[in-house]
Amino acid sequence: MPQYDLPLPELERYRSGVEAPGDLRWFWDSTISTARSCMWMPKVERISTPLELVDVYDVTFSGFGGDPVKAWYRRPAGRSDDLPVIVRYQGYTGGRGLPHQVGHWPLAGYAVLDVDSRGQGAGGGAVGDTADPHGHGPSYLGGFMTRGLDDPQDYYFRRLLTDAVLAVDVATILPGADASRICVTGVSQGGGIALAVAGLRADLAAVMSDVPFLGDVPRGMAMASAGPYLEVAAFLASHRTKVGRALATLAYVDTTVLVPWATAPALFSVALMDNVCPPSTVFAAHNAYGGPASIEVYPYNDHEGGQFHHEAVQLTWLANVLDNLAG
Repeated sequence: MPQYDLPLPELERYRSGVEAPGDLRWFWDSTISTARSCMWMPKVERISTPLELVDVYDVTFSGFGGDPVKAWYRRPAGRSDDLPVIVRYQGYTGGRGLPHQVGHWPLAGYAVLDVDSRGQGAGGGAVGDTADPHGHGPSYLGGFMTRGLDDPQDYYFRRLLTDAVLAVDVATILPGADASRICVTGVSQGGGIALAVAGLRADLAAVMSDVPFLGDVPRGMAMASAGPYLEVAAFLASHRTKVGRALATLAYVDTTVLVPWATAPALFSVALMDNVCPPSTVFAAHNAYGGPASIEVYPYNDHEGGQFHHEAVQLTWLANVLDNLAG
């Protein structure tokens, strides 16, 4: 894949043309308040696994509409002290996976809450366990991007982002969690969710968003040659009278209008050959971010981004952020 987007100096200045809906703050405040009004206490059960270095807990918590959402809570084995918690969101079609699918964070001394994505979990080898019981109108090949696209109140991502915000509520009360050091992270869809959560709450310690989705969605629809943005374009190719309504709905979940509210320090990554999340859409979110933000650029990578090289960058960056928080 060539470097098809704007030159890097222009990307560094690029701004999205998406305008925030006039009732955006009310929309999200009322959505989250309503969801919290029917919350129930999470169920947390330690489970037996063959892992010797990591303890695993099966978590079920209250999401949008009081719907049950599944997650894995993992901690370094044998640690009794309160640890920073990294809330991790999943890529598109992925789920929380199996108990033994452990990433690097618990091995580095962090607790991790791996949050399921409602209705997803049948792609990428990471299975899911959370249903989405809410109906919707026509959608493109069952694609989540077009479910409920006629109305922001019915839109799938309203429910998914609400689950993500409430997952942080849960993270603060999990056993052995340090509520003052809650971080959010994710890749692609997960990176976009992390950014949205950063805009919707002011109590995070850090944000790590890799090749994030959901930023400057109209440009993503026009520029991407693979991935979920194409679902919306294909849907609108058939539903030609719904373009205005669809774009109005998408504006409520576009990270470029949510991240100006963010305050926590953030680390982004972008790949300049990414044909799923075009580089300009990532820079659009980075350049609109309200708190301190840096971005790692991978010039010759596609949607895989920095992968394990970037994990090393994250480990160093997060340790420094949390050290400064403690100081």
